[in-house]
Amino acid sequence: MGTKTRQNSRLSDAEREYLEMGAEQPGGKLPLFDYRGQEIPKAVIRQCLQKGYAEPWFANPMKPNWLVCRLTPKGKAAIR
Repeated sequence: MGTKTRQNSRLSDAEREYLEMGAEQPGGKLPLFDYRGQEIPKAVIRQCLQKGYAEPWFANPMKPNWLVCRLTPKGKAAIR
């Protein structure tokens, strides 16, 4: 059981890239788009939310389906 917990909390490359982009942003704001201008996959965002590395920040009234999130202390620790 302990192994499963560790595996579930491990970062994928996509999760790490996403979280690292928020590390230097005011308030830990996580991006909606990557460095290539591509939308961050919702699955990556949801995985980070589920693992507690990110948290919802606010609802975007112009784009209600976008997940605007910020880095949590647990997320900051995970990318160190």
